[in-house]
Order: sequence, then structure tokens, then C-alpha cells
Amino acid sequence: MNLYNLIIGCLMFVLLHVLVWFSSNAQFMKSKNFLTDNSLVLCLVLSPFIGLLSYYASRYVYNGLQESVWSVRLIGFGLSYLVFPAFTWWFLGETMFTTKTMLCVFLSFLIILIQVYM
Repeated sequence: MNLYNLIIGCLMFVLLHVLVWFSSNAQFMKSKNFLTDNSLVLCLVLSPFIGLLSYYASRYVYNGLQESVWSVRLIGFGLSYLVFPAFTWWFLGETMFTTKTMLCVFLSFLIILIQVYM
């Protein structure tokens, strides 16, 4: 395992999922501001960066975890499910503290740990 590549890839995946969250959900933010008024423009502007982050995050995690595409997929999924509930709670006020969501967050942690240590 190449820890440097794994960490860089995971950080890129987190940034990727933050950008995806804003490009998809800025339109639903309750306070009217620049992001809500221009959410489609934001989506279009962020799209090339999201594509590049996806490409390079996958490459770094793939190289960091002994060249396993399934590991890349599961790490990306697990990290997305750690970003989405937190941002949805913080920016949209939808609670993440339900049994279903907390169970999914816990399982995401497990998926990531299993992929890294197996």
C-alpha cells in the first residue's frame, strides 16, 4: 500500500464530493444568495473540475491500494456518504441524525476501513 497516494486520492475524493454536492444541491438552499440564484451556472462551471478530480482521485487511490478498481469504487462511495449527510445537514437543515442515516455513515466508515486494511 502506498499511503501517500491513498491520502492524496482520498482528499481529492472528498473535494470532489463537496463540489458535486454544491453543483447538485445549491438550487435547494433556503437563503437566496449568489449560489441559489445561479445554481445552473455553478453546476456548469464546476463540471470540468469534478471530472478532473474524479479522474485523478481514482488514479491515486488505484495506485495507493495495489491497483484494485473495486477498492477505488468503494472508497469513493464511502467518502461520498460521509460528505453528503454533513453538508445536507449544515446547508439545508435536513437532519442526519436518524437511525437510517447514522447506520449508513457507520457502514461507510467500515467500507473505507476494510478497503484500506484488506
